[in-house]
Amino acid sequence: MNVVVCVKQIPDPADPGALNPDHTLKRDGKLILDESDSYGVEMALQLVDKAGSGEVTLVSMAPNGEVAGLRTALAMGAAKAVLVSDDALAGAGALDTAKVLAAAIKTVEGADLVLAATESSDGYTGTVPEQIAAVLDLPSITFAKSVEIEDGTVKVQRQTEAGYDECEAPLPALVSVTAGVVEPRYPSFKGIMAAKSKPVENLTVADLGIDAGIVGWAGAGQEIVDVAPAPAREAGEVIEDDGDAHLKIVEFLDGLKVL
Repeated sequence: MNVVVCVKQIPDPADPGALNPDHTLKRDGKLILDESDSYGVEMALQLVDKAGSGEVTLVSMAPNGEVAGLRTALAMGAAKAVLVSDDALAGAGALDTAKVLAAAIKTVEGADLVLAATESSDGYTGTVPEQIAAVLDLPSITFAKSVEIEDGTVKVQRQTEAGYDECEAPLPALVSVTAGVVEPRYPSFKGIMAAKSKPVENLTVADLGIDAGIVGWAGAGQEIVDVAPAPAREAGEVIEDDGDAHLKIVEFLDGLKVL
């Protein structure tokens, strides 16, 4: 059972965020493993353990050859990683990211299953997993709260507002998992030391056969023209009940078009 996990390395949410002159998030410092991706890594490790053979491969896209977040996932137990790092990817949108990750996944031989988080903590588009599946022409299931493999089929409990749907798809397939689907393990000291020597293959867009002129800002279909701070929250209106407070509240709600 060979599982590929798409993971994102993000700026530490505990540190104040900063923007580049082009209004994109600064990513030139140390990056950490996105917590939402740790669930996919754990799920993959459990599936491989249950199968009794195989390995987990990480696929990521990050600037400056950054691998700190990948090392965390490798310390959890993943066998190896593929990192795509290229200045041409600056400003890449969701579809660019999906195309690059899909091309990187193709370099991993014998992948039975691709796992991804539902969305990243610093992007929240929620579209990349489905776009990867479309590029790779794979069946996909989203919002998985439970994943099992049986006789060449992935069986998923797909979380919904009313409970869950039971879905299945033939392998290979792509599944996006929700936060909390499993409890991610903490890297052990032995795992941390072993992670330092695990292979991380570094690739550029040229290595993947992708034209640098159609990704990142060069091929962007959008532009960030301005970023402004959110307006400060204003003090709320206090209504004192002098016998007709309910009428004032109804009037207020009516003004908001709530009623």
